[in-house]
Amino acid sequence: MKNKSKPKTSYAVRWLFALVVATVLGASLPIAALAKAGTPDGGNDASATLTAAHNKAAVVAKNGVIPIDAKSPLERGKSQAIATVEYRSLDATFGSEAVIEAERQSTVSAQVAGRVLEINYRPGDQVPANAVIMRIDPRMAEQEVEGMDARINEARVNLDNTRRQYQRVNNLFKEKYVSQADYDRADAAFKAAQAQLKTLLASRGQAETSAEYATISAPYGGVMSELHVEVGEMAVPGKPLATGFDPNDLRATSRVPQAFIDQVRASHKAWVETAPGKPWLEARRIVILPAADPRTHDTEVRVYLPQNSGDWMPGQFVQVHFVTGVERKLVVPQAAILQRSELTAVYVLNQKDEPRLRQIRVGEIQPDGLREVLAGIRAGERISLNPVAATEYAH
Repeated sequence: MKNKSKPKTSYAVRWLFALVVATVLGASLPIAALAKAGTPDGGNDASATLTAAHNKAAVVAKNGVIPIDAKSPLERGKSQAIATVEYRSLDATFGSEAVIEAERQSTVSAQVAGRVLEINYRPGDQVPANAVIMRIDPRMAEQEVEGMDARINEARVNLDNTRRQYQRVNNLFKEKYVSQADYDRADAAFKAAQAQLKTLLASRGQAETSAEYATISAPYGGVMSELHVEVGEMAVPGKPLATGFDPNDLRATSRVPQAFIDQVRASHKAWVETAPGKPWLEARRIVILPAADPRTHDTEVRVYLPQNSGDWMPGQFVQVHFVTGVERKLVVPQAAILQRSELTAVYVLNQKDEPRLRQIRVGEIQPDGLREVLAGIRAGERISLNPVAATEYAH
């Protein structure tokens, strides 16, 4: 009876031992293999599983550290990027609120009367340069051109008649058969017919131009932002039809107080912060208007964004940082900062390259993706640039 009970006790001990090892190692061994190790028919597979578990348990007992596979996430390359905290000489800036404006924004209006026949573009569409935006009924303008053609033909017939009359009177005047008054009347009639024909030709050119105004084209490539009419509505000269702007040529307009305007004028450099956490954009150029608001004493400053700087639209809010000097600041890369609710921290690497979470107090975002650190870390310390992988390793 004793010999029969020993195998059952041995299997139970094996299963319990395998379960303990799995708990310590964080289930790094297959659960199915551990379960098989606790059964009588586990065989050689169970022995091999328990042997592996025993070896890992020995490593745990020796080092006192629970291993995560063969290497930690930092060592596997998820967070090989490491930065050293250091002081840098950066631009000292003055922040000011600004609004995005389009350097080129236009509203096309009707120059001829007529009904709107077709509209080819809608708000939000990209409109190429010289593209036909809409068409107005050109029949009134075309009929005016036809009427001018008839009047021009009449004027040409009249000019031909007065020319012949002038030639006859001129010949008779040379022979002293007509008076000076008759000659003057013929000459005046001939010159009046010439002038009338020139006037009608000019009027016909205006009528042709009016007929061309029935086709509304884009003055430059851009985006349509607003449509003021619909198909079937009556267009009259001066009525707005559509508004558009060029998204590749934008500027940020800000108002700078009198106390900072001299420093802004001296440095003539600025950075544009389009969104929190995003890299700053260096201004292409700055224009300071030569006048101040008499009520607030602020001066309007126009900061021109780089070409094709992003999907920005007129009216959006940005922060402009005008450079006023140079300061020495302790900075870390923005990518290394971990933000969780009210906690702002970084993972600092110790001498064993183990990440340790440390809370810091940060200042303003700096150009080139850097963030000023006011407290919580010292220059020369190493930090992880992948806080997500460092969090997995720390846990």
